[in-house]
Amino acid sequence: VKNPATSSVASHDEYVAAQQTAPETGSPCLAYEWPAMPCGTWVNARTGRSPILRVTNLRRRFPLLTRSLQFRAFAMALFLLPRGAAAQDIVPITLTLEEAIEIARQDNPGLRAARNDEAIANWNVRSAYGGLFPSVSVGGGISWQGSGEQQFGSLTAEQLGFANQPSFLFSNYNLSLSYDINGRTLMAPGQAKASRVATRAQVAGSEADLVLQVTLGYIDVLRQAEQLLVSEQQRDRAAFNFDLAQARLAVGTATGVDVGQAEVSVGRAEVTILQTANLLETARIRLLQLMGFDDLYSPFVPTTPFALSEPTWDREELYQLGLESNPNLRSLRANRSSSSYSVNIAKSAYFPSLNLRASTSGFTRQASSTALSVQQGELQALGSIQNCLFTNDLYSRLADPLPPQDCSQMAFTDEDAQQIRSANRGFPFDFTGQPPQLSLSINFPIFQGLNRQRQVSEAQVQLEDIDLNLREQELALRANIATSLATVRAAYQAALIEEQNQAVADEQLRLATERFRVGLADFLELLEAETIKVEADRLQITAIYVYHDSIANLEAVVGTSIRTP
Repeated sequence: VKNPATSSVASHDEYVAAQQTAPETGSPCLAYEWPAMPCGTWVNARTGRSPILRVTNLRRRFPLLTRSLQFRAFAMALFLLPRGAAAQDIVPITLTLEEAIEIARQDNPGLRAARNDEAIANWNVRSAYGGLFPSVSVGGGISWQGSGEQQFGSLTAEQLGFANQPSFLFSNYNLSLSYDINGRTLMAPGQAKASRVATRAQVAGSEADLVLQVTLGYIDVLRQAEQLLVSEQQRDRAAFNFDLAQARLAVGTATGVDVGQAEVSVGRAEVTILQTANLLETARIRLLQLMGFDDLYSPFVPTTPFALSEPTWDREELYQLGLESNPNLRSLRANRSSSSYSVNIAKSAYFPSLNLRASTSGFTRQASSTALSVQQGELQALGSIQNCLFTNDLYSRLADPLPPQDCSQMAFTDEDAQQIRSANRGFPFDFTGQPPQLSLSINFPIFQGLNRQRQVSEAQVQLEDIDLNLREQELALRANIATSLATVRAAYQAALIEEQNQAVADEQLRLATERFRVGLADFLELLEAETIKVEADRLQITAIYVYHDSIANLEAVVGTSIRTP
């Protein structure tokens, strides 16, 4: 049996996907990646470990073996998936950092809400262009007036000779065109497009923040998995030392105190496993939350390796790259462009404005009964005949009589009655047009209480503020790149030193174990070496992932990826 004291994170560099504890037995259960399975279903009864979900990634020294193990883990996971799961919206079993970022870009609610602003900005551009065209409106209406006697001032319809008025149906229609053009309207499309660019830059900034959070969350999952592995190795070595202490007690070379201390070490190691497993679960849940998943227990195995390499980036080159890619600077530049349009729009208040109006309308009227209209027609015809007869009588009394008029032509006929009835059928669309109207006006603003001067001054001050803020952010970018790059370099050197310390702690633990085995050292010496070993392992992991966190923060400052994970 191999001595657990010879195992180390530096030599194997493996990580466990996750771990939980079976509530029935209290023993570790590696079925964490499969929450649908009861704890212990895929756990070896002798070792208490899962033969399926323990994922080993020999990242730095055995890349071919890494890919082989990943492929086998992926194939086994697909085999064990419930039928129909492929059709569900689930996290990929083997999840790379690029996949996690892409999923977060698509599903993160906060980023999707930020992208909705871009749709509003697009409509603002369309609306600004629409303001360059005239406005056209069409209207109409219908009304009804009941029968009865109406009053016109102090007289009634009957007194005016319009008794027994029927009910009427009315309809009216109108078409109007208006066109207003001024400096603000002409410059509105340019400002709307500049504002849209600013909105897109803000969305890009939100996306960059999300990418940083997902990257740090992904790294945290790997970090906690490594810490869990160290805790398991600590538990294995503590169990080995406990067995060794019992064996020495059996032959009389150890005391019961040594056995008790070894047993306490096993218990403390189990507690550490529970704590680190909880931290791993928390890191996984936070990463899934950033990715926008409702199921916070979706199984996945992070497969993107992060190598420890010497940072060779040039500070000035990173600064020039950051000037082009930094989201904050890009957003400020877009806001400056929009503010420059605001200055021009404020100055356009001094320009004249043009107003054009055109309209036309029509109406219809239809009575419910034409009897009154026919009667009025008959009375008018009768009056015309009487006038004609009177005129003929006058003509006949002259000394030289004039030829008489034919009064029969003025008689009211059935055709006249039918014509009146036909004219009463215009409702609702056979309308009578009214004269069209057209107007054109030009306004020259002279004095508006210094309001225009105030608006121009305010817009210029805002533009100057953005210029100063942009300069401040450029200085901050240079300082942030310098400090972040220095942090990366310091983290790299610290990781190298911790790797050396870990190797020394490995050797010290191996020697202490051999000395305790042959009886040349007591258990306190072995326990001290074990403590130094665990601390060295954890400090090495911390140093390595502080390095990766520092690079992620440097990439966030620059605004683009500067390495290939």
